[in-house]
Amino acid sequence: MTTPEPQDATGEQGRGSPPAERSRDLGEGGYAAARLRLLQERTPSGPERRAALARLTDDWLAGLFAAAAPPRGTALVAVGGYGRAELSPRSDLDLLLLHDGSAPEKEIAALADRLWYPVWDLGLALDHSVRTPAQARATAADDLKVQLGLLDARPLAGDTALAASLRSTVLADWRNQAARRLPELAELCRDRAERSGELRFLLEPDLKEARGGLRDAQALRAVAASWLADAPRDGLDTARRRLLDARDALHLATGRATDRLALQEQDAVAKELGLLDADTLLREVYEAAGTVTYASDVTWREVGRVLKARSARPRLRTLLGGRSPQKAPAERTPLAEGVVEMDGEAVLALSARPERDPALPLRAAAAAAQHGLPLSPHAVRRLAATARPLPVPWPAEAREALVTLLGAGADAIPVWEALEAEGLVTRLLPDWERVRHRPQRNPVHTWTVDRHLVETAVRAASLTRRVGRPDLLLVAALLHDIGKGWPGDHSVAGETIARDLAARIGFDRTDTATVATVVRHHLLLVDTATRRDLDDPATVESVAAAVGTVGTLELLHALTEADALATGPAAWSAWRASLVADLVKRVTGVLAGEPLPDPEAAAPSAEQERLAVEALRTGEPVLALHTHGEQPPDEGEPEPVGVELVIALPDQPGVLPAVAGVLALHRLTVRAAELRAVELPAELGAAPGPVLVLDWRVAAEYGSLPQGHRLRADLLRALDGSLDIPARLAEREAAYPRRRGVQAPPPRVTVAPADSRLATVLEVRAQDAPGLLHRIGRALEGAAVRVRSAHVSTLGANAVDTLYVTRPDGSLLPDEEAIDLARTLEEALG
Repeated sequence: MTTPEPQDATGEQGRGSPPAERSRDLGEGGYAAARLRLLQERTPSGPERRAALARLTDDWLAGLFAAAAPPRGTALVAVGGYGRAELSPRSDLDLLLLHDGSAPEKEIAALADRLWYPVWDLGLALDHSVRTPAQARATAADDLKVQLGLLDARPLAGDTALAASLRSTVLADWRNQAARRLPELAELCRDRAERSGELRFLLEPDLKEARGGLRDAQALRAVAASWLADAPRDGLDTARRRLLDARDALHLATGRATDRLALQEQDAVAKELGLLDADTLLREVYEAAGTVTYASDVTWREVGRVLKARSARPRLRTLLGGRSPQKAPAERTPLAEGVVEMDGEAVLALSARPERDPALPLRAAAAAAQHGLPLSPHAVRRLAATARPLPVPWPAEAREALVTLLGAGADAIPVWEALEAEGLVTRLLPDWERVRHRPQRNPVHTWTVDRHLVETAVRAASLTRRVGRPDLLLVAALLHDIGKGWPGDHSVAGETIARDLAARIGFDRTDTATVATVVRHHLLLVDTATRRDLDDPATVESVAAAVGTVGTLELLHALTEADALATGPAAWSAWRASLVADLVKRVTGVLAGEPLPDPEAAAPSAEQERLAVEALRTGEPVLALHTHGEQPPDEGEPEPVGVELVIALPDQPGVLPAVAGVLALHRLTVRAAELRAVELPAELGAAPGPVLVLDWRVAAEYGSLPQGHRLRADLLRALDGSLDIPARLAEREAAYPRRRGVQAPPPRVTVAPADSRLATVLEVRAQDAPGLLHRIGRALEGAAVRVRSAHVSTLGANAVDTLYVTRPDGSLLPDEEAIDLARTLEEALG
């Protein structure tokens, strides 16, 4: 990548019509009309339109400059993006009024006013400055951003020799100061990445500021201009152009100078670019950002290597008494067959023959990851160009190299990305192409599908000591979401693809079947643990039947944790981990032939019995709030993990919606709820009649848990009707303005087929909101059904509530009645 020489508005050096002639029809009104016509043309966003807009603006500004009768020794200069003639519809005009200092300050100020005010009058954004060459150099020396803008200086009108001289001087300064300025630029890029995130993984990326965006692409141009290092050229210009096209379309779609590709704008931007849909747009943007990111990583690594070598030479020369050292051949340390370490990178050995060694790409990748080294881009490029395809099925050496690569943990990620950059991953695993750069619309997910798969393998690498077959765990982790590139249930599609790929990789029939089973059921444990009643024998038996063996179960357990950890912080917690571990323990017992306890025969616990007696004696609710049997936390202390709230009260209508509503008002998130009617034995001295015992697992939305007496007071008011919960919840919701975004789909309620012998199971999927369980409870109360238990799972903005319901006499609902209840509940929530 090289920095272009100064050009005029036509893009040709030193040629073009005189400014006055070109701009004779471009007064303010003429320019505004011509600009509007250009932007309203049906031509798609692209370099041609950006260049045309730049030429049009050049002509107008040149006319303004000529009409202002500028004194000698002045020039109007475009800098930054405008200097590169990359003018997007809503871009700022970055202008420098350059003068040699010979004219009086008042004349220069008057000239500036005659240039800037017409720009402002048209409502265009302007970034302007007035400087002499010496002042420009001094400012650039103090401000890195100013110096970067001057690297693209382009004369528009006036003394072009003055402008060209400044640009040449600034370029010379940049090259002379590269050892100091490039580390500053690298730090600037890192700070920006921390603030704005990584473009290729964001659902609403900033096309300019995020890592891999236009700022980073410009930083690569600056590095190239230093002559110290150069970025990989393959695909970089195309990637940069694609990001610019997307920004143009975003400006046109929104009518604003924005660089953030917000969710609500993506369909319009895709249409402007002639793309199929928003997902296609994001995939193209992500791919472009990935190219810029990889080029940045390689370039900054090379800058670091060169600067380190330069700093070592003076010290060595001093040790040699001032004599220049003889350049020693680079040391090459063997890593694997055909792979050596040189200058901090894994490179191909001189004896390597990729055209005769099909396993070399994977062997080189595994060796690099194992030793924590980057894989040389030159080596990867050579492997992509010359390596012979692997036979199918792969030989054992290639399969073991893949497992070694995945087992290297986090060091595998940059190596994998190097293979990805040259197309080697899709050559090894053809089905990978469908998940490459595929966005995940659920905000719980941190990564795109392809990166999530690699991250899951990285997480699984730390869990390999827990399973008997680490190789199967790592490969299943890499493939578990491979079906997301196909329509329908990705687990079902993924099973077929994983079976084909496992066989391709060289696993035998038994291992291939195991990988396929793990991929098919990779969501089974967490979905069952968080959404089903684990005390119901049917729940545990169904999981045991799907898993089949203890070995497969342990693989699923480890993959469940790795998958959740690689998804994002909202997908895993100590609470979820404990539920999954409990389920795994129960399923292990079933697979070992141990009988399951009968939940109907289970007696209430001593605490439940004590609370029930107290509730019958007083006729009022009794509460206990604790953590696994410990005392409740003091007010103001942080919420412990797994808080249990037990409530006992005489059986009466409206209990579930009342309790759920009170918990919502106190900003408590419900994770699970179990409801049971307890008949107390006469010997306890209790009055006859059932007592309803509700066992809740709750967590504070933020802050500390409320004290039990406050919950009890509000529950009494809710039950006697003096606390209007729906009105209070509506007030709280109205106090928070709705955020713009994609409209949530309507709630959906389904009947889970034959999921339990104890109750009818309803599954509610809806947008999470305060009081959702309260609204569900009110609807069920009106339908005259009894709730046996409720299990709440929330991921991001989506809630999945599973309800075990029966008739008042405890019997299951007939099919038609269950379907009608699901429809009623759906309407109530809608």
